[in-house]
Amino acid sequence: MSLLLIWRQLKRNRMAMLGLLIVLIFTLAAIFAHWIAPDDPIAMNLRQSVEGPSAENLLGRDELGRDILSRLIYGARISLQLGLIAVGIGIAIGVPLGALSGYFGGAVDMIIQRMIDVMLAFPAMLLAIVLVSILGRSLNNAMIAIGIVSIPVYARLVRASTLTIKEMEYVQAAKALGQTDLGIIIHQILPNLLSPIIVQSTLQVASAILWAAGLGFLGLGAQAPDPEWGAMLSSGRDFIRHAPHVVIFPGLTIMATVLGLNLLGDGLRDALDPRMKL
Repeated sequence: MSLLLIWRQLKRNRMAMLGLLIVLIFTLAAIFAHWIAPDDPIAMNLRQSVEGPSAENLLGRDELGRDILSRLIYGARISLQLGLIAVGIGIAIGVPLGALSGYFGGAVDMIIQRMIDVMLAFPAMLLAIVLVSILGRSLNNAMIAIGIVSIPVYARLVRASTLTIKEMEYVQAAKALGQTDLGIIIHQILPNLLSPIIVQSTLQVASAILWAAGLGFLGLGAQAPDPEWGAMLSSGRDFIRHAPHVVIFPGLTIMATVLGLNLLGDGLRDALDPRMKL
């Protein structure tokens, strides 16, 4: 399917375009944070702590007098980077495992799927907490933990699709022509899995950002003074009664980002589905 056709299909979906707009806004904020942030995100001014929104500080200041808008803008860089790297880890490990499991079947399938079952036996957030506790509290370890949690999602998705694709005529023709199993997986199966992987990755970035915010809220993700959205919620929760803006704006930012990614993912799913062209 050509990119132009996908774009035409996507443009017809207003919710998908809204999601794309939201994602673009946060992406541009992350890229150009140094130029558009009105203040240093870690500069403290205790005389203005928990100061409400004003003309000088549009979203107010936090418990240490830091500009909330600036921290949210720089936090977009951390959250999006974390989401993309975590999803990249999940794809790099989960896709090959799923392809091998679905293509070879038998003992290979049984071993891989039992490993996946063990991982799925734990709730995703609980597994991420356990992994970060083992690896140590840091942003990099949070990325690794969330990436590992994402592996079963891709392994199951790719395995299910591979079971169908390997029975197609073009795959059987490649076998008849003497192409190796590895060559068939790389050249025949994986290219036909791009559409579901792209859609799942868009949705998985949203999940990764939520998990990262959860880890940050528990103090297991980004550490102070990094302006990570979940950590901002955690540090501001003690002031929610008399300075609610300290937690409201980070919470709304997380919600908007996840909403945008989910809307975009749903739109991509429809645009990449051949049945939707009718």
